[in-house]
Amino acid sequence: MTTPFTTLGTDEARSRLSALTVIDVRTPGEYASGHLPGALNIPLDRVRRALPELRHAAGRGDILVVCASGARSESACRLLAEQGIATATLTGGTSAWAADGHDLDRPVACDTRSGWSMERQVRLTAGSLVLLGLLLGLLVHPAFQLLAAGIAGGLVFSALTDTCGMAALLGKLPHNRPRAADLAATLTTLRTR
Repeated sequence: MTTPFTTLGTDEARSRLSALTVIDVRTPGEYASGHLPGALNIPLDRVRRALPELRHAAGRGDILVVCASGARSESACRLLAEQGIATATLTGGTSAWAADGHDLDRPVACDTRSGWSMERQVRLTAGSLVLLGLLLGLLVHPAFQLLAAGIAGGLVFSALTDTCGMAALLGKLPHNRPRAADLAATLTTLRTR
């Protein structure tokens, strides 16, 4: 089965960077922690809202979609392909970009919220829920240990399917949401590029 989008390695993407419209589909906090130079932030759950602007941008040139590791950008590329918008994804995401020694832009701290990566947020939440389930199981009632078992099962499912329901839920928290003005400014920039 062929994918409905292309993939670019970090070196190829770097050599073509000035000709690409780069869309970072991570949360605003992740984006603020470092992103490809010139990348615009449209979180994955907001991509549908940006379809007209992305279609317009695709008519003017190639679009590269990036995230932390490549899983969310592949999801965005599939969604855009269903809408007839050709895209490419960065193999390994911003993690591979940084590991290969390419620079990341980081906004001035006072200009944006800095935050934890989604992976770090998931690890904290999952670990906290497992500890809470075990503690409540010991102190209150053994049935609370089912909470720890449920989280463990969810993590196994997440690894097997390369999806993460907990990340999707955490992405809806206010600190992971773009401010309305930030998204509007991004869409305006995308229209005028």
